[in-house]
Amino acid sequence: MGLFDRISRVVRANLNDVVSKAEDPEKILEQSIIDMQEDLVQLRQAVARSIAGQKRTQQQYNQNQTEANNWDSRARLALSKGDENLAREALGRKKTHAETAATLKTSLDQQTTQVDALKRNLIALESKISEAKTKKDMLKARAQAAKANEQLQNTVGRLGTGSAMGAFERMEEKVMELEARSTAAQELTGNALEEQFAMLESGNDVDDELAALKAQMSLGPATASGGALPAAKPTSTSSSNAAVDNELEDLKKQLDNL
Repeated sequence: MGLFDRISRVVRANLNDVVSKAEDPEKILEQSIIDMQEDLVQLRQAVARSIAGQKRTQQQYNQNQTEANNWDSRARLALSKGDENLAREALGRKKTHAETAATLKTSLDQQTTQVDALKRNLIALESKISEAKTKKDMLKARAQAAKANEQLQNTVGRLGTGSAMGAFERMEEKVMELEARSTAAQELTGNALEEQFAMLESGNDVDDELAALKAQMSLGPATASGGALPAAKPTSTSSSNAAVDNELEDLKKQLDNL
């Protein structure tokens, strides 16, 4: 293989690749319809020219055929009048027009066949263009759907690894962290309140007991239930000391029970 052949093949391959990448289905379809419509216009013009030529040939054929018939009638008339030379001249003219008519008839038949073929091609091309327009709309819709889907997939792919999606994930983690901190603070606050109320409740018990104790000490000896003891008859010093000792023991027991 020669060097120039290889270079030519490489150049053509690169050009084909560039053209293939540059082809937009929607634009190519539109251009194809335009090209087909231009072909349709040219074919219609060709059919019109053929029909016009056919009509001219038909007129010429009719004229020559009419002239041939007229000269035939004149030849008969001259022969009936006994003018044989005039009849011969008329027959010569008849022959000329008849031969021309025969030639025109052959051309007319050919033109008729050609016009019929052109009309069939015209109808077929019109049908193909109509079908191509329908198919073009469907193909354009499919191409647009494919492009939209490709763009959507690319967008979704970028969101999966892009900075925007990463920012959303980071903010989600921060919100979860704030929620956890809020829950923990709420639990701590609740426990502190429980402890404060427990201290208050226990403090009230002590204060009440202390008040009762002060009342008992100010009123003198009291019973275990907190009531005043009944007045007793004067006794000896040993009996008074025993009563004090007993009261002191009762106070100690009450304090131990707190």
